[in-house]
Amino acid sequence: MPTEPTSATRTRWKLLLILPYLGLCFPALYARNTPVLMGFPFFYWYQFAWVALASAIMALVYKKLKY
Repeated sequence: MPTEPTSATRTRWKLLLILPYLGLCFPALYARNTPVLMGFPFFYWYQFAWVALASAIMALVYKKLKY
């Protein structure tokens, strides 16, 4: 029988939700053309990659906190 997560454990999982924000918070770090992936400049595919990563992170946190 699964145990209910403690408040500290729940907070640690919620901290993962900050990653997409931090990954996109500083555009000066990723606003460039190279490297190119399938013809798309880095600026565009980096942001698109975060769409998929943010969805995966939210699904993981939801699954871990659902009881």
